[in-house]
Amino acid sequence: MHIKFNFKSFEPSDHLKNYAQDRFEKLSKYITDNDDVSLQVNMEVEKFRHIAECILTGKDLHISANEETEDMYSTVDLSLDKLEAQLKKQRDKIKDKKKKTREKQQVRMDVVSFSPAEEGQSREPRIVATDQYEPKPMPLDEAAMQLENLGYEFLVFLNAETERVNVVYRRKDGDFGFIDPGV
Repeated sequence: MHIKFNFKSFEPSDHLKNYAQDRFEKLSKYITDNDDVSLQVNMEVEKFRHIAECILTGKDLHISANEETEDMYSTVDLSLDKLEAQLKKQRDKIKDKKKKTREKQQVRMDVVSFSPAEEGQSREPRIVATDQYEPKPMPLDEAAMQLENLGYEFLVFLNAETERVNVVYRRKDGDFGFIDPGV
């Protein structure tokens, strides 16, 4: 993360510069791609008002915070708190969005039956039953064990390692097969 400071109407001490630099570097723990992110901090003094304006920009990211107090150190702290709160809120939104898309993955299972063929006609498939369910997250070895215990021909599950819907099936020779559609 690149941090740039601008000072207006006052000459900052080295202690203030170092303090602000150390405090704002703590924001990097909330940002996944630190290389593309920059923070512009504008500090200004007007009589007794110490003002800080912070603008954090990056890929799909634009957050700003303004703060005004009677002490520049507390202004830095309060503006940092505002930026942290906004970053946490955005991070939680992204996590919730990913979680909801994962939770909404449903599987539809159709049981198809072929009607007996009449003379001169081919057999027609027809759907006999339909079932929808949310696949349970589990590793591949647990899915194979479930398939063995339940006695089904196949099992659709949510792979815990890849977080994708996969199928494990029983082969004619008694072994198991695995289908991973990939991305």
